[in-house]
Amino acid sequence: MDILRLFENADNVESFPWGSVIFTAGETGNHMYVVLEGEVELRKGDTVLNVIGPGSLLGEMALVGNHERTATAVARSDCRLVPVNERKFTFLVQETPFFALHVMKILAQRIVDKEKNDS
Repeated sequence: MDILRLFENADNVESFPWGSVIFTAGETGNHMYVVLEGEVELRKGDTVLNVIGPGSLLGEMALVGNHERTATAVARSDCRLVPVNERKFTFLVQETPFFALHVMKILAQRIVDKEKNDS
């Protein structure tokens, strides 16, 4: 199953023009985003940690773990993103196990990447 298919009919799509800040490290987050179109840079200070595109998630650590945002997200191009709050996240996890596995894989990869960057 393609993650984009889960959100292709979303009615709460948010648009971010190139260069706009989607969220900032240290902020409290009550939702994550799914990238429908465009690319987003995840930054720590002036360092670009990752560039993600359609089908990727961002901000999931703040939603799942109730943590502050660990990075700043900036639109690298014009972007269309779907915000996913806790209620929608819980529904998706219950109804679509693939979605839960997708989120876990992303979280695991981000932990591995962080450990590599810290060493």
